[in-house]
Amino acid sequence: MAQNLRQQISQDLVNTLKTLTDPRPVLVTSEPFNVLEIAITQFPAILITPRQETRETITMGIPGAGRRMGTLDFEIRAYVRGNELDRKRNDLIEAIEEALDSDRYRGLVQTGVLDSQIVSIDIIDRLPPLAEISLALRVKYNYVRTLT
Repeated sequence: MAQNLRQQISQDLVNTLKTLTDPRPVLVTSEPFNVLEIAITQFPAILITPRQETRETITMGIPGAGRRMGTLDFEIRAYVRGNELDRKRNDLIEAIEEALDSDRYRGLVQTGVLDSQIVSIDIIDRLPPLAEISLALRVKYNYVRTLT
């Protein structure tokens, strides 16, 4: 159950960030890429990666079963290129945050997602004409674990 939910959340993040319009990212993926090898026409670019997951039992059933609570952290790495890097970086941060805050349940409230929010933003040092941002998104969810 949790593995399928992880994939659904990851896919929702990709789909949501592909809908950005200003600035409009050209490349949005959860598949790793080397930013130094992509074409100039592929910027802005966004990479979404699950980083850490913690779980705890919140209700007990038969041994090994019951309701579980999980926290899943994603790293969203965003890249811009060109002139006016500070403006481009800030515009992209704002667009990502607004898009992700528009549905904090990731469209998966029926599946168990309780909340999602950006918990930190880091500016990564890069030499111009490239700028990089790392945003940490935390998703809280719960699910019922059953034994098969």
